[in-house]
Amino acid sequence: MTVEQNVLQPGPAAKHQQTFLNQLREITGINDIQVLQQALKDSNGNLELAVAFLTAKNAKVPQQEEATYYQTALPGNDRYISVGSQADTNVIDLTGDDKDDLQRAIALSLEESNRAFRETGITDEEQAISRVLEASIAENKASLKRTHPEVWSDSPNPYDRKRQDNCPVGLKNVGNTCWFSAVIQSLFNLLEFRRLVLNFNPPANAQDLPRNQKEHRNLPFMRELRYLFALLVGSKRKYVDPSRAVEILKDAFKSNDSQQQDVSEFTHKLLDWLEDAFQIKAEEERDGEKPKNPMVELFYGRFLAVGVLEGKKFENTEMFGQYPLQVNGFKDLHECLEAAMIEGEIESLHSENSAKSGQEHWFTELPPVLTFELSRFEFNQALGRPEKIHNKLEFPPILYLDRYMHKNREITRIKRDEIKRLKEYLTVLQQRLERYLSYGSGPKRFPLVDVLQYALEFASSKPVCTSPVDDLGASAPSSGTLPAQTSPSTIDQQGPSSSDVPSTSPVQRSVIHKPFTQSRIPPDLPMHPAPRHITEEELSVLEGCLHRWRTEVENDTRDLQESISRIHRTIELMYSDKTMVQVPYRLHAVLVHEGQANAGHYWAYIYDHHQNRWMKYNDISVTKSTWEELERDSFGGYRNASAYCLMYINDKEQYLIQEEFNKETGQILLGMDTLPSDLRDYVKEDNKRFEKELEEWDAELAQKAQQEKLLSQIPRAPAPSPAPVQAGEPEYLEQPSRTDLSKHLKEDSVQAINKALAEQEDRGPEAIMDTAIKLEYARLLKLAQEDPPPECDYRLRHAIVYFIQNQAPKKIIERTLLEQFGDHNLSFDERCRNIMKVAQAKLEMIKPDEVNMEEYERWHQDYRNFRETTMFLMVGLEFFQKKSYMEALLYLIYAYQNNKELLSKGPYRGHDEELISHYRRECLLKLNEHAAALFESGDDQEVNNGLIIMNELIVPCLPLLLVDEMEEKDIVAVEDMRNRWCSYLGQEMEPNLQEKLTDFLPKLLDCSTEIKGFNDPPKLPSYSTHELCERYARIMMSLSRTPADGR
Repeated sequence: MTVEQNVLQPGPAAKHQQTFLNQLREITGINDIQVLQQALKDSNGNLELAVAFLTAKNAKVPQQEEATYYQTALPGNDRYISVGSQADTNVIDLTGDDKDDLQRAIALSLEESNRAFRETGITDEEQAISRVLEASIAENKASLKRTHPEVWSDSPNPYDRKRQDNCPVGLKNVGNTCWFSAVIQSLFNLLEFRRLVLNFNPPANAQDLPRNQKEHRNLPFMRELRYLFALLVGSKRKYVDPSRAVEILKDAFKSNDSQQQDVSEFTHKLLDWLEDAFQIKAEEERDGEKPKNPMVELFYGRFLAVGVLEGKKFENTEMFGQYPLQVNGFKDLHECLEAAMIEGEIESLHSENSAKSGQEHWFTELPPVLTFELSRFEFNQALGRPEKIHNKLEFPPILYLDRYMHKNREITRIKRDEIKRLKEYLTVLQQRLERYLSYGSGPKRFPLVDVLQYALEFASSKPVCTSPVDDLGASAPSSGTLPAQTSPSTIDQQGPSSSDVPSTSPVQRSVIHKPFTQSRIPPDLPMHPAPRHITEEELSVLEGCLHRWRTEVENDTRDLQESISRIHRTIELMYSDKTMVQVPYRLHAVLVHEGQANAGHYWAYIYDHHQNRWMKYNDISVTKSTWEELERDSFGGYRNASAYCLMYINDKEQYLIQEEFNKETGQILLGMDTLPSDLRDYVKEDNKRFEKELEEWDAELAQKAQQEKLLSQIPRAPAPSPAPVQAGEPEYLEQPSRTDLSKHLKEDSVQAINKALAEQEDRGPEAIMDTAIKLEYARLLKLAQEDPPPECDYRLRHAIVYFIQNQAPKKIIERTLLEQFGDHNLSFDERCRNIMKVAQAKLEMIKPDEVNMEEYERWHQDYRNFRETTMFLMVGLEFFQKKSYMEALLYLIYAYQNNKELLSKGPYRGHDEELISHYRRECLLKLNEHAAALFESGDDQEVNNGLIIMNELIVPCLPLLLVDEMEEKDIVAVEDMRNRWCSYLGQEMEPNLQEKLTDFLPKLLDCSTEIKGFNDPPKLPSYSTHELCERYARIMMSLSRTPADGR
């Protein structure tokens, strides 16, 4: 909401004037409202003359653009359109110096704007909002036609879309609408605003009203906004679809083009539409009094502009909504506000003799909801495109605005003068301190205290009596060979003396420099330079002086630093007295933008005032957050994310966030109880539809389970061993075809049996079996207790090792050993057959209450999952070493996901998570570089191949890296991949490439951590235990030879 003058309810003329002011601001880049109003007045409302006047007046003045007014160049949020990429018959070349071309371009722009306004009654800003909405709807519809809908569509399992307890409901991104979600969620969580929307009733005589453009737009939109808010209150879904509200906004305008809008502009227009809708209702209900518009009461304030222009004082009361603040050049929000409240030189306000011009702004009435628009975009005149300002800007959770209030203007002016005086004194002290810390007259400067210390060390060194050249002695060439004035180049040519070279050599060799043999420092040579001539008296005086001077410098430096710290503290506490902390505003929401000026994604941090915690609203994902995370993402200076809009609320106006109470019982109304009856019925119907989805899903699963059960009951071919034994065996022990796994276990069992027979040859089969089981268990326990190298994982050799390391119940281990010795593969000779039968008999004797078979199956299923995860990891690493990154990626993704699930049950259930994470990350980075190289080639086929890699492999994987925000390396990798593609935005390219990049970037920059669907896991080859162990050892050994930072 931009500044509007003098009246609370601006009429049509004021609205049109505001439109003209916005057009002037956009065309000229001038943000001073006084200058723009004066130009409009001098030109009698003729925009062309006003533009000519302003451009001539400011031709030589560097422009300070307010980036939000460069509508045709700025990003909305998700849709990235390259301005000028489409041909236009009315395009005028402005690259030359022809002023006539500039004037014709301005005239053409104004003529188009005025004609559109005359024909439709809709401003350019409104049409721009419409165009971005149309782009969103079109993108949403286009997404239904993608070749891989499983990546972009909702999860088929409705339980994945079910709301958990009372978790806030998210908003689905229906195609480049993260800006919509961020704004709507921020407003919805203002309980007073929520109540106003939910309890809005359309005018009773709405049908009798003239159905002009605004009413045709506002009332249907309010109806859909009420429905959307009601779903956010009481839906059983994890997130809801806002398409109908977006459709209403899109249908309100007709446009064939697409143009970007930012969050500030959208918020401005959204509240403008709501203001119009409530105004209709307010005018209907008034009883002779001036109608009050709740939107104006909630979001609009007033300030007094006091100043001097060319020696003449002026004073204007102006109305404001969103308050714009410049970011560049300031370190915190108070500095931004101070700069915004004072323009130019203001001495003339307090002195009759000064002729300087300037003005001050003083808030006379603050709105309950105060929104600051942070201008983080500026137009680069040299490059001809907008650029994002990534500077760090701090803002507090509680903002005291007393210093900006008109009632405190006198004390604020005194404090400002005092701060100005302190800062001038601070500058002098800092300059003095700098002379101490950077001492010297040359290009290299050093702290003075260090210089004095070095001088003291030099003076205190042991004196030497010879020159640093003369004292080399025997190590120097003889005087007969080297003349005293020989240059270094001559030395190199002459070589060593004749005494060093055999006389029989016919050729004189050049000197070979051996720095580590010939240039060793003689043991008696001092390590540092030292004085050659100094008496004890001189040394005593010099040391005394240097000691005293160093102490003086240290004291001076410390005094300066302490004085600077005191002044900083005094400035910080200047406004901390009780009289200046009476107007507290609490931070309610922060709207964050990540990306560059031409590309980005929006999300919001919103404070839960009842739970006293921050929540992160990122489209469908709503998660708990912290002030530390908000600082990291919102202050700027870290990555490409920074706050773009701050929403503060009056901390003393508790009705803004207060829950609603039942008037009869006095109890708090929550959830569905807060909804009017019509909305309650609407939400109930939607919840019934969702419950039906859940029931249908349950029925489908039950049907599948019944089919599987029937299939499992089909009789199998009889096996040579008793059926009950095979039926209870885990899948990797069921080996009717005598695979290598059974052979491996058979060999272990036979070895144990042979050892038992050797120890107890005369005992019966049962005693021998007990001994064999004890021997086998002892062997496996020893393996489980060893600490082998990474390439030797004993868990792969036997399930019992896995069970022991993960503390499986004793009964599970005992039954597993019995099944090993009861395997039918042991029936090859009489002794083993007898032991096999004993084991089978004992298995049959185990009662159901002795071993929990469900728990037994879970342990063996976990072991099957562990072996499968190992194979995913092993195959993925083999592909990675072959540089087959596309093949490796899918295996490593499934290895990581399966391994993460295993590790959630215990630290020894899976493999090293950092190792898998590292190679998964490396795969993505290498594929990203490959895809970028294909895109840079410009060849249509290669460009398409690169985008296929990104869309089908990279983009679906990004949420997997972002879901765990504690993994800093993954977050940095995602940022690197995004920056790689964002870097193309400032480059010239063919229109078709620009169009493809524009379509692709929103998907890449989508910060949602919702895990999207993937294809079925890749097929795994069949490995015997011996092969698996061998191949795993081989690949892990190769990794140890090429260490990675993930290991």
